[in-house]
Amino acid sequence: MVKDEVFEKVYGKDAEVAKQRFAHLTDGFNGEYGNAKELSYFTAPGRTEIIGNHTDHNGGKVIAASIDLDTIGAASPSGDEKIEILSEGYKKVVIDLNALDKVPKESGTLSLVAGMAEAAKKMGYQVHGFKAYVTTTVIAAAGVSSSASFEMLFCAIVNHFFNDDKIPVTDYAKIGQYSENHFWNKASGLMDQMACAFGGPILLDFKGDISVEKIPFGFGDYGYEMVITNTGKGHADLSADYSAVPQEMFAVAKELGGKRLCDTSKEELLAHLNEIDEKVGNDRAILRAFHFFNETRRVEEMAAAVADKDFGKILALMQASGNSSYKLLQNCYTNAAWKEQKIALALALSEEYLAKTGKGICRVHGGGFAGVIQCVLPKEETDGYVDFMAKYFGRENVYPMNIRQTGAVFLG
Repeated sequence: MVKDEVFEKVYGKDAEVAKQRFAHLTDGFNGEYGNAKELSYFTAPGRTEIIGNHTDHNGGKVIAASIDLDTIGAASPSGDEKIEILSEGYKKVVIDLNALDKVPKESGTLSLVAGMAEAAKKMGYQVHGFKAYVTTTVIAAAGVSSSASFEMLFCAIVNHFFNDDKIPVTDYAKIGQYSENHFWNKASGLMDQMACAFGGPILLDFKGDISVEKIPFGFGDYGYEMVITNTGKGHADLSADYSAVPQEMFAVAKELGGKRLCDTSKEELLAHLNEIDEKVGNDRAILRAFHFFNETRRVEEMAAAVADKDFGKILALMQASGNSSYKLLQNCYTNAAWKEQKIALALALSEEYLAKTGKGICRVHGGGFAGVIQCVLPKEETDGYVDFMAKYFGRENVYPMNIRQTGAVFLG
């Protein structure tokens, strides 16, 4: 079992609750697979994006962080080439590692696991059979990366059991991305996976090979807290909206002579705007390109503000990021169902509350189009804000949360 000091390091004041969760995992594993001689335990957090909305896929920069909602698993090597994973609330996944080419694509977790196994093998890592029982507190289909959290848990298990804990977390992220790209047909970047895998607040640069730098930051350092509100609409039918964001940015980059927008500049965009408008024929693509350039600059400015401990500037940049996402990136609702605008409604309600306090910011969170919003406000206002938003979205959908320092790891 996991040692008490490990629980305290990872879960802090929630260590006792965590112990109960892991005891439940043990019971679940033994009930499903029979009593194991020895079980190993793993955790992988969800993530929050602090600034850098939809820039990773075009070589931009992001500041993101792990959060204290996580996916946990009890696992044991099976000694064969079969992977079995039972996630509470879902159908058990069974994969034959010798027949990965037989696994259908776009078939939920089954495809995801097969894709990760294939990716790890292609990258030269060992993957063999294991059994796992998994549960999670990461909100599903709501923009805090429940899928990436699961992916990074899988990678932590494979790393510990079969690769002597030597797989770098950057490769964790690439394994998850490969699976989403090739087995889910989803144009995923690497930000979600990196934030879940690495732990703590991190500055990511996607221009070349992934550059990651841990930065000293927490909202609690300034007496503030982050609250995520799940607006009640999931991401399941929004793949086309997500894929259009990078594709439209790629189209603008191509006309500017680059593969991604990071290969070009805002100055070039302005200089050739009329030509691009005519060739691309998509004003939204141009607006999204403007968002990319301005958002990447904001990330750089925020990294400097973090170093200077200028919290006023940090909040102002986060709010500017949210406004740009709404106006230029346009990911607060989908045109395919324009009458449903829960993200916009949640932002409007949050602004009503924040106007009374005069402190704090709110913005769309993560991929957008549906899912969650993020609000950062003084700790003394958190309970009032939670009560206010709960009237409209339900108490179970409003989550005060903290940044945690531990990423996807073996616990014991």
